[in-house]
Formats: sequence, C-alpha cells, structure tokens
Amino acid sequence: MQIAENLTKEDLLKLYNTNLDELLKLSSQYIKNDIEFCSLVNARNGKCSQNCRYCAQSSHYRTEIETYPLISAEEVKKAALEAKENHVSRFAVVTSGKSPDESDTDGIISLIEEINKIDGLRSCASIGILTEEQAKQLAASGLKRFHHNINTCRSYYPQVCTTHTFDDRINTCKLVKKYGMELCCGVILGMGETVEQRVEMAMELAEIQPDSIPINILMPIPQTPFENYLDKIDEENVLRTLAIFKITNPNSILRFCGGRMRLSEENQIKALNSCVEGILTGNYLTTTGKSPYEDIALVKKLGRNIYKN
Repeated sequence: MQIAENLTKEDLLKLYNTNLDELLKLSSQYIKNDIEFCSLVNARNGKCSQNCRYCAQSSHYRTEIETYPLISAEEVKKAALEAKENHVSRFAVVTSGKSPDESDTDGIISLIEEINKIDGLRSCASIGILTEEQAKQLAASGLKRFHHNINTCRSYYPQVCTTHTFDDRINTCKLVKKYGMELCCGVILGMGETVEQRVEMAMELAEIQPDSIPINILMPIPQTPFENYLDKIDEENVLRTLAIFKITNPNSILRFCGGRMRLSEENQIKALNSCVEGILTGNYLTTTGKSPYEDIALVKKLGRNIYKN
C-alpha cells in the first residue's frame, strides 16, 4: 500500500509534527514481524577522491584512518561464514572510492562470487557510482542487491558533497534496477538538514522505491567538516523521521545502520516496534556497532523473528 501517492509535502510535515506516540502508532501498521539481519566486510578502506563532508575515508581530510587495498577472497569468505552463523541473511562487500576502476571490477566480482557460493546468504555490494557496463557485469555475476545511498535530499546535497552530484547517485540507482538487481538506498540523518529536507528525502526515496532503506545517524568524525555536528539532530527527531520514512515508503524495509548507538535502547526498541525491520549488525566501516549476540537477544526480547532466506 503506497499511501505516499496521496500525501503531499505539507501533509507529511503536519504528520512529522504530530504527537510522537500517534505518529509511531501510524507507522507501526506497515511493519512485519520479521527483522532482517545484514552485515558487511570493509573490503577496501580509505584514499577516496570524493569530498563527502561526513566521511573518514575522504583523502580531502586528515582523519588518520588505516588504509588498505582490496582484500582477498579468502578473507571475504571467512567474514561471510561468520556472518551466516550470526543469522545474517545478506552480506555486503564495501569498497571506498567514487567508483570501481577497470582493474577493480574483476576482483570485486570474484568476492561477490565467493559470497554466492554460501548457501542461505545473499550477496550485496556497495562500491560507488556505476557505469552501465559495470551494472551489467555485476548483474551477470549473480549480485543480488546493490547498495547506493542518496545520503540527503537534492536541495541539501551541495552542502554535503561537491565532487559528484545527486543525479550521479540517482543514475546509479536507475542502472541497478534496470539490470534486475535489488536496490538498497538510504540516508544519513543529522548533517544539518532541516525538518522540511528530511521530508524531501522521504519523498525522493518514494520515487526511487528501494527494496531497503538504510538509516544512518551521523557519527561526527574528527578532522572532517562535520566534526562538530553532534547536535544537529536529537533522538526524538530521529524517531519522527523514521516514522515519516516508513509511512512514505511502506513497502521498503527500513534498516538500522551506522549511528544507531546514538539512540537509547528504549528509543531503538520504539523504532523496531514501529518502523524499522532490518539491522546492519556488527561493526560498520569506520565506526563500531552492536555485536550480533546483542542484536539476537534484542529481537528475542521483542518477541520478533529473525528473517531467513
């Protein structure tokens, strides 16, 4: 039921500002009982040419993170098997950089093929902006899902990044769907956007219609332009935004990703009971998260099921 078709921006802004309990109750009618776990391996880290102002991996900022080239298929296999043991049903290969160059593509495809060999695990990749030929190759390799965030709304995008455009990201999302792969496409909240711009994000995602919407909450990284942005969003506004996203995108799975630890356990539970149906469990790219054991215990505490392929 895509009720977003009947809701204007003004309608959504009014909903955003309604009583929080009523808003969460409204969004809760669109969630399922299953919670889907996914996980990732950081297959190449650092030295990215792009100037995304939130990112520890950008070469424009002196964040002093560890950098390394593409890891081996054996390392990916080990991480994927461990993820499967922790009830993960989707496993992603993630690499830094604007896009894979020609020498990268074959190596990344070999990592995807390694994941595809593992029964019960679906492959995902997050490797940047794609050309049409790269999208075609990835689909032919058996890649199930491709992850590529819009990060923020069109109107705020120039405040986040200037080395590529919002349309570059939209074009990659279109290529993913064109070649029959599932699309995972979400945002980072708390980068200085207004409430109105959060509603714009929700509506723009509704136009894209991703299968999964990862929700990141900014974890400010020292030495990046957003290092002092911790106060740009509070827990209540995260919950309000999640509810609006779910109401606007009822057929997409909202997924807790980076920055979830900025929410209290009480508010994480509120979100899982009202609008969130997926969890990226374990650590993220350059920040830490909850252990799979904690997430498994949380799902049991809520009386929910962990989704299985």
